[in-house]
Parts: sequence; structure tokens; C-alpha cells
Amino acid sequence: MARIGKIELGEFPLLLAPMEDVSDPPFRAVCKDHGADLMYTEFISSEGLIRDAIKSRQKLDIFDYERPIGIQIFGGDEEALAMSARIVDATNPDLLDINFGCPVKKVVCKGAGAAVLKDIDLMVRLTSACIRETSLPVTIKTRLGWDNDTKNIEEVVERMQDIGVQAVSIHGRTRMQLYKGEADWTLIGKIKNNQRIKIPIFGNGDIDSPQKAVEYRNRYGVDGIMIGRAAIGYPWIFREIKHYMATGETLAPPTVAERLAACRKHLMGSVAWKGEKLGILEMRRHYASYLKGLSHVKEYRTRLVSTDSLAHIEDIFAELEVHYAQVQPA
Repeated sequence: MARIGKIELGEFPLLLAPMEDVSDPPFRAVCKDHGADLMYTEFISSEGLIRDAIKSRQKLDIFDYERPIGIQIFGGDEEALAMSARIVDATNPDLLDINFGCPVKKVVCKGAGAAVLKDIDLMVRLTSACIRETSLPVTIKTRLGWDNDTKNIEEVVERMQDIGVQAVSIHGRTRMQLYKGEADWTLIGKIKNNQRIKIPIFGNGDIDSPQKAVEYRNRYGVDGIMIGRAAIGYPWIFREIKHYMATGETLAPPTVAERLAACRKHLMGSVAWKGEKLGILEMRRHYASYLKGLSHVKEYRTRLVSTDSLAHIEDIFAELEVHYAQVQPA
């Protein structure tokens, strides 16, 4: 049984990774529907929270049906992170996660995200500052190291556990790899085999099928798997993995009606949370993923990303339902 503090996550939990501009409440809702056991908000800038930046504050929105859910923050300044931890604590999520893994330049240049991997003493100070300021379980998400010459994740996990971190999620790439090449879980497995490590270790990177999830669970012995990009436009990945783990059988893919229902729920949630104009605009990036693999879909997709009218989008969805009731997916 995987457990973070008092949060029981089941035998082998599937976590939805925090993804910037993706892991918002509307997206999390469809992932929860299809089996995500633990989810996280998009990462939130500690400086943004402190100066009351509207976008940062909005990312604190969580809902009871999402629980258990963690709020993720990032930053490179002890005082700012500590203040952010207090703000997050008042929001009452189930846990606080610190991002020490984001590889993007705008975060790294601020000495945050994966940049902290270059200074483990700093990581200890930053994390300790958060632990002191919250009653929530504190977890971290990180990478193998800064580059191939500095894969220091084993030391990171030991020292994080020593100061009170209650779980670690590890992406199987270095910062310099970004998202290129294949994720290497070898060190993740080595950490799980370290007799000194007692906290849950979750593996992340390249899990895009039920078969791979089971293979990596068996090979590396992780306590759970975190899924990111594979869930975008395909929240069924969670139920498919669970079904395969339970039965050894591959679940049938979602029907066109199921795809459209999830896409519609995502859209309506986006409109309700962000307002109609922004909700429709930001939903455009998701249509290609929801409709991927369907034959003759380009015309419909082009129309979906070209309209600002909710009523028109509903009309296109209705057309899609009629069209694919008669035409089998490719």
C-alpha cells in the first residue's frame, strides 16, 4: 500500500504529472474520471504567489472531487518558498510538492526547477524551509541530475528523506536532455533497492502504454507511476493500465462517442473556469490529441480551432458524432 503521510493511494497508484498550461482543473477532471489516483496542479511560481499575480493565484484552485491532490510550487529563494508554503497550507490541499525538475530555460535561469540539482545543499535548505512552514506532507519531483556527468539523484533522495520529505517522483532524464531520447529508469530502480530508502518512489518518463507500465513496475519496483504527456487528450491511459494490471488483458480503446464526451467535458470545464473566450481559445491545443487516429478528421479539427463560438463548436461535435456513427475509425 503506497502512502504519503496519512494519504492512502492503493497498491500501485497512477499519478497525473503536473504540466504547465495543461494540468488545470478541466484537464484534471477528465483524468480523474478515468482513474488518476493522485493529481497535481500546474507548478506555481513562489514569487508570483507572493506578489499576488492573478494567474498564479488562480492555479491554487482545487476541488473536493479531485482529492487527493497536491499543489506544486517552484522557486530558488528560501524566504519566498517558505511564504508560498504558508499560502498553500491555507488552501488546504492534501500535500505540497516542490518542483526541482522543470528543465525549461525561463525557470532554470531563475535558479529554480532543475537548476537546483546543481546545488543539493540549496535543495535541502529550500525544502526544509517549506517543511517548517506547513502541516502538509511535502514531496518533491525531480530528475536524475543536471547532466550525464552529475547524476546525483541517489544523494538527493537520501538527503530529502532525511529532512522529512515523504515521497519523491523522479523523471528518468537529466535536465540537459530536456524531453529528448529515452528515459532511463535504471537509477530509479537502484534507489528503490536502497535499503535505506523507506519513502515511496514514483517513476516518470515515457510511460505511454499499459504494457510498458507493467514492464517498468516489474523491472524497477517503483511504488507507482507518474504519467504526463501520454494523458494529454487520452485520459483513458489510466483505466487501460489498471485493467491490464488486474487482468493481463488489453482494454478496447475508447469509442468515438467516449472521445467526444471527454473532449466536451474538458471544453465546458475550461469555459466555466476561465470564461468563454479564454476557455475556447486554450482548448484548441487539445483537439488534435482527442481526435488522433480518426480517419478524415482534419476538416473537423480545422473548423474546431477556427471558431470562437461555443454553439458552433457544439454543432461540429454533433456532426462528428453523426459522421463517426457511420464511418469506422482508421
